Amino acid sequence: MSAQTYKKKHETTISGELPDKMTIYQDCMTTFNESPVNAKRCRILISRLLRLLANGETFPENEATTLFFSISKLFQHKNDSLRQSVYVAIKELSKISEDVLMATSSIMKDVQTGSPLIVPNAIRSLTYVLDESTAFSAERLLRSAIVSRDPAVSSAALITSYNLLPISEATVKRFANETHEAIKDPKEVLGDNPERDYPARSTFITQYHALGLLYELKKNDKLALLKIAQECFPNWVLKSSIAKVELIKVMTDLVFRDPSLFESFQNQLEQWFASRHESVQIECAKMITSFAMAHPSYVSSEFFASTITLLQSMLTVPRPPTLFAALRILNKVSMVSPEKVVICNPELESLINHSNRNISTYAITTLLKTGTDKNISNLISTITKFIHEVSDDFKIIIINAVRTLSLNFPHEWKSILDFLIDILKNSEGGFDYKNSIVEALIEIVSFVPQSKEPALENLCDFIEDCEYNELLVRILHLLGKEGPSTSQPSLYVRHIYNRVVLENSIIRSAAVVALSKFALTKNDSALNESIISLLRRIANDKDDEVRDRATIALKFIESSKENIKAQDLIQSKYSYDLSSLEKKLTTYMSSNEDSFKTPFDASAIPKYTEDEVKAMELKRKQEQLTNADLEGINNEDEEPITKRLDTNTYKGATLDEHEQDLLSTQYIEELLSIEEFKVFGNLINSSKPISLTESEAEFEVRGVKHLFKEHVVLQFNIANTLPDVALDNVSVACISQLEDESQLEELFTIPIERLLPSVESPCYIAYKKPEGIVLDEFVNTLTFTSRELNPDTNEVYEGDEGFQDEYEIDSSVLSAGDYIKSSFVSSFDTAFDELSNSEVAVYNLQEDLSLQDVTNRLITSTSCLPLENSQNVSDSSEHTLKLFGKSALNGSKIALIVRMVKSSKGIALKASGKAEDATLCSSLVNGLL
Repeated sequence: MSAQTYKKKHETTISGELPDKMTIYQDCMTTFNESPVNAKRCRILISRLLRLLANGETFPENEATTLFFSISKLFQHKNDSLRQSVYVAIKELSKISEDVLMATSSIMKDVQTGSPLIVPNAIRSLTYVLDESTAFSAERLLRSAIVSRDPAVSSAALITSYNLLPISEATVKRFANETHEAIKDPKEVLGDNPERDYPARSTFITQYHALGLLYELKKNDKLALLKIAQECFPNWVLKSSIAKVELIKVMTDLVFRDPSLFESFQNQLEQWFASRHESVQIECAKMITSFAMAHPSYVSSEFFASTITLLQSMLTVPRPPTLFAALRILNKVSMVSPEKVVICNPELESLINHSNRNISTYAITTLLKTGTDKNISNLISTITKFIHEVSDDFKIIIINAVRTLSLNFPHEWKSILDFLIDILKNSEGGFDYKNSIVEALIEIVSFVPQSKEPALENLCDFIEDCEYNELLVRILHLLGKEGPSTSQPSLYVRHIYNRVVLENSIIRSAAVVALSKFALTKNDSALNESIISLLRRIANDKDDEVRDRATIALKFIESSKENIKAQDLIQSKYSYDLSSLEKKLTTYMSSNEDSFKTPFDASAIPKYTEDEVKAMELKRKQEQLTNADLEGINNEDEEPITKRLDTNTYKGATLDEHEQDLLSTQYIEELLSIEEFKVFGNLINSSKPISLTESEAEFEVRGVKHLFKEHVVLQFNIANTLPDVALDNVSVACISQLEDESQLEELFTIPIERLLPSVESPCYIAYKKPEGIVLDEFVNTLTFTSRELNPDTNEVYEGDEGFQDEYEIDSSVLSAGDYIKSSFVSSFDTAFDELSNSEVAVYNLQEDLSLQDVTNRLITSTSCLPLENSQNVSDSSEHTLKLFGKSALNGSKIALIVRMVKSSKGIALKASGKAEDATLCSSLVNGLL
């Protein structure tokens, strides 16, 4: 025995120090080879060895192999407790040892003749010693073990089979019948067995394991899964609550594959509402709510209401896990349909002060999402008392919920602003917490102009004591951007200049840029002179970056009176499309044909005004809220495939949105690089790519509409999904449905010469149009010549003339919405009243659509920006949608109010439009649907 190992036995236990690795190795080699074997000492050594492995220690392969075979000698000992420890050690050492297959025969012998206590352990260890070539040898043993009357043996065999799937799927698939039998056999409590030293009990866990394995075997066979689900519906079949939970998950998978199956499951779900197991009730509610959010037309309002009532009743139980699960589901429902959760508000309010902070935080965020004009102030005051008592993580969750409120209820900005300012100044927290507050304040200033001045004044106070450079730079940039347009711009100059005097060079540089923007303030020559004087002082700063920025700013200010470009360099009125700018710069840097003697040309890069930028930003936030909520409901257990590393602090566009922007930019650049289109002049507007075929179709076609002053170009991006087939002379034939009345004159078509498999290429059709708004609708047909490819050379067979073919795709519509860009306005009602030309139209829809579906369709077809949270439908019977935009042709404003009422006869709509351009107003209002 090693003195080092056992001398400090009690000290090691108390201090938590790991035993010495080499000492454990030597003691194991000595003790395991003793004769007779001391079972107690062996168990102690194995437990210490396992502790080393569990804490990340490892052994070289040769030592691990020696240990593995030394431990396998203990198979001969009859002590069941030791044999159990041996199997645990074998499972761990098999990962780092060689020749583990040598132990297979000993393990299989224990499976056949071992005591009932060690047979399950032996079966579970088979996964670690078998490979694809030897898995078949255990087939007979696993088959008999699956149908064993002993629940522990059967469960162990099912788990082993599940883990063997990636190793030998063909072998495990032969166990399907036995697995199906295990579901129906609940493995009741066994009778007295003289060989058993412990009482046998059954928790019916075998049914859960069998159902999980059978799902993996049949998951690609919808009909087989449906048959399994229906066989398990009778109450006497499944006696395990977690097996019922697993069955509900199988049903969830089925209804998302085929929504029409939900109706056949509804009666069974209603029966499970009365289950005595809360886990079954929770899983039922989770399935129904997630499915209803994705497919609202398949779930009746009464059934959904009963689900919410079930969740409401769970909010009064004393068990935290049940409370948390019910709250989590209600929180996700409130993200999409807050009006359906309002009935739970009394119970939610009672949970605000719950001792479990996870529960109280979920209760508060759910209440914030279901908040109305009447109770927001009360909610904010309640949160103010609560937020100082929780950790930063919970605070950030609450602040993000408050940010959503500021977008949904902009007229409640005062109470929201007071709350954010209070916690910014008076609560402690790290960078992430403070950054989330500043981001929320910046968002309010951007989209609620009434809050601008009080928010900026409080931010000026905050930067006096702010310790984070990143936040100081963000706030200084905001002050420089918004400060000059306030009623008293000089109020902010003092705070900015203080940063030049007191802070480091990074902050001083940002302060110089912010100060220079105040020099362009109109009708305040005294302030302009003051700014120039301050910048001259700063031009002597000890840091070269600060000096350079001050000198450049002075130069721009001095020339700004005569040169408009200098004003744009100080305070730009336009923003470039960043995706296009990035791509152009990358191309410019990589070409470098003349050592950059040719200057970079930015004239072809799209530019946006401030209101267009705000409109795109607001629309992006609205879409992010909706898409994130639906994805969270449908895929809450799945990890995102791509995720930014700075997700906690980054609040911009998602990776998917960047990809969409880059795709749109790519289409535009490809178009403008073609010689035939260069004579058309500047591109006015381009639509988003729209899919014109089903995703499972032989060809994938996406259409894009490009508008010029006197021309229209229809772009069709075609992807060939046919293997070993090339398409030659691919084009799209577009026939106007207006026939002789069409104002468009087709000029030319640019076809695709050859389209190989798995390749996407564009074809174009150009039209000449008169100035102004022209509307039309086209019936599209894809025409091509198909030729077979030689799979070895990927070339067309010689002499193959191919055959002409055509394929119908969805029609394209040139609508009034294609002539409109989204635009932001702070007060919709004021802007609507100021517009002169008006138009009214009435529609009656007979389709079976929800008001939310109609709202989404109108937002897409008009290309306008929904304002005042009107993009979310809160009442299923009536709704008012407010849309605002401007003409892409001349920049004239247009506003639209659409009132919708749903009844048994359909949906009635009344659209009232007002605009500066009477033609645009008439075309949009009369062509909504």
